[in-house]
Amino acid sequence: MANLLIGDIHGCYDEFMRLLEKVKFSSSDTLWLTGDLVARGPNSLDVLRFVKSNNDQIRLVLGNHDLHLLSIYAKVTPPQKKDNLTSVLAAHDYDELMNWLRKQPLIQIDEQLKLIMTHAGISPQWDLETLKKCAYDLNVVLSSDSYPLFLDKMYGNFPDEWSTELQGFERLRYIANALTRMRFCYGDGRLDFYYKKLPDQVPSKLKPWFLLPSKIPSEYSIAFGHWAALNGKGTPEHVYALDTGCCWGGKLTCLRFEDKKYFKKRNIEAKKLNKSL
Repeated sequence: MANLLIGDIHGCYDEFMRLLEKVKFSSSDTLWLTGDLVARGPNSLDVLRFVKSNNDQIRLVLGNHDLHLLSIYAKVTPPQKKDNLTSVLAAHDYDELMNWLRKQPLIQIDEQLKLIMTHAGISPQWDLETLKKCAYDLNVVLSSDSYPLFLDKMYGNFPDEWSTELQGFERLRYIANALTRMRFCYGDGRLDFYYKKLPDQVPSKLKPWFLLPSKIPSEYSIAFGHWAALNGKGTPEHVYALDTGCCWGGKLTCLRFEDKKYFKKRNIEAKKLNKSL
């Protein structure tokens, strides 16, 4: 009975299946997925179908690419060739998959394991109760019939600072950005969305969100994806960066939480390319 935490899959279905085989995934295990199931990789449709059909064994959080797919479904934004979503958009079960996807949560918390998972991270300006309330409120909106109204207002970098005075779409946009897009923050906790590089390649006034003082109790471990450039490195103890860039030619990473052992599978196409060189 293992808890298996897996980073961003991004349509890399074959690598996902090989990784599950490597960790000997069984019916007694639980998969924790950091989101961004789709886009970039070649088999987003197969990933969606597998996760949906095994939903009882999976604890999923939505990522920014999952939200973008939902905005395409809601006809808020047009599909982009680089997203590699043609098979999803043409699938006979497209409606069923999207209406399942939009009802998935933005965070996962296990009080027994003292484990929190989000896609991008946790705003340094949030305590645990604020995190729970914000994620719940966004999930309610996405699960409702009015979800296209939010998706139409989702895109944008402001507000970049949390306040209890935030209301309506501005509040929801901040929540979505913090949970699915955040990487760096200013010292006062304001979010930055310009820089995506490594921490030593950005202005000193910016820090990774996980290096700022946190209001989350220290007994909790935090797992996240989204930031492939980190390659799983540079985080404090009990903070786990799981996106290791499989769709960019890197690896798909799994952390078995019970013994903190890592398992990885290399991108198949990248492996073939290296062998041919």
